[in-house]
Amino acid sequence: MSADTGSGSRPTAHELAAGYADGSRSPVVETEAALMRIGAADPAVNAFVLVDAEGARRSARSSETRWQAGRPLSPADGVPTSVKDLFLTRGWPTLRGSWLVDADGPWPQDAPAVARLREAGAVLLGKTTTPEFGWKAVTDSARFGPTGNPWDPRLTAGGSSGGSAAAVALGMGSWSIGTDGGGSVRIPAAFTGTVALKPTYGLVPHYPPSPFGTLAHAGPMTTTVADAALLLDLLTGFDARDWSALPTPRDSFLTASRGGVRGLRIGCALRPGGHRAEPEVEHAIGEAADVLRTAGAVVTELELALPGAEEAFGVLWFSGVAKLLAGYPADRLSVVDPALLAAADLGARVSGSDYLDATAVRMSLGLQMSQLHTHYDVILTPTMPITPFAVNQEVPNGWPGTFWPSWTPYTYPFNLTQQPALSVPCGFSSTGLPIGLQIVGPRHGDAAVLQVGRAYEGLTDWTAWLPPNPSTS
Repeated sequence: MSADTGSGSRPTAHELAAGYADGSRSPVVETEAALMRIGAADPAVNAFVLVDAEGARRSARSSETRWQAGRPLSPADGVPTSVKDLFLTRGWPTLRGSWLVDADGPWPQDAPAVARLREAGAVLLGKTTTPEFGWKAVTDSARFGPTGNPWDPRLTAGGSSGGSAAAVALGMGSWSIGTDGGGSVRIPAAFTGTVALKPTYGLVPHYPPSPFGTLAHAGPMTTTVADAALLLDLLTGFDARDWSALPTPRDSFLTASRGGVRGLRIGCALRPGGHRAEPEVEHAIGEAADVLRTAGAVVTELELALPGAEEAFGVLWFSGVAKLLAGYPADRLSVVDPALLAAADLGARVSGSDYLDATAVRMSLGLQMSQLHTHYDVILTPTMPITPFAVNQEVPNGWPGTFWPSWTPYTYPFNLTQQPALSVPCGFSSTGLPIGLQIVGPRHGDAAVLQVGRAYEGLTDWTAWLPPNPSTS
């Protein structure tokens, strides 16, 4: 691994926009470079299920014309971008990692986030891998195979937005959009040394509705917090297709992210819900807290109990899996991931009373967190208690749990409560694997989360570390 300013093989969206504006960079050249990186690196990690090289080149030429005329559509005009294969994308199949989905379509419309990217002039490179229907926290499927980690392709990139995270980490496009129903942008961000934000629920409109209901968010996946704030500005905007969409924000998240941390009240919870992390992870989070404390934040250690979170999430998530597969004829389910079938069987046992009990726990946790945030502007936790493990496994070797939520105890609670949560890189293990810091804010506190993340980013150099060139050997 190596430290890099980001200006070489992995330019940020901000760097591209500045270069396009002053003529030192070209959307056509940068798009070609991204396509070359896909050709070189993707065979090792399997981040993409579709690459539309000719479509990307056409978009890049149009973008270059706009920049030369001084009329870019947005600061993201011409930025090479990828899209997780759970988002509808006009003209491209959305296969969701499953043999149950017919590739023939038709595919006539964009999801809201994709529509916003297209309106902003982003160059859409292609679609990234996901496990079947995005159901688990690693990225592999019978249809497309596993996605490897850029730092070691023998290990998982995490999931379910693992393809997007791997693409961003390796400069196969400057940024991507992913979905997060229990940690699905933050888990792979932590595992790949990238940045990802799960915004407040409804801030980024989502259509069609997720089978996992109001657990599911959509958000930016980038290499820097500044880029995440810029991309969030582009993705937000009311869309009537999402019944729970929030109003279009009046203020810029990028502008709001520029404040420092002096005087901010920050709670540091090393073991949310009583779950311990690997010692190296806890050490990295403690050092991150010290960085923010030195910068003037008031950082306090706290115990964060999350009573009933694991059980409530399981009821809501696995019943969603059951409902999802119930929409397909039984004679077609032989092509489905066997573990997904087992999860659906578990979810089919959930009663209406169980579901309401889980919803009550969810509301209680939301109240608890709302009250806690009267004392703390943001809360720090590890993003993950562990570092990446082998591909083609839902849980690490020897792990006591059967399903993925057993090893992601720090992410899914904030899907229950619908709070914004940002993962930023904060160090490496002794084996050279990334560690993620999670910054959690109150509902609608996305600006505060980005502000703290960007301040931390400016005080450290973790976002500038690049993975080695991957190899298929």
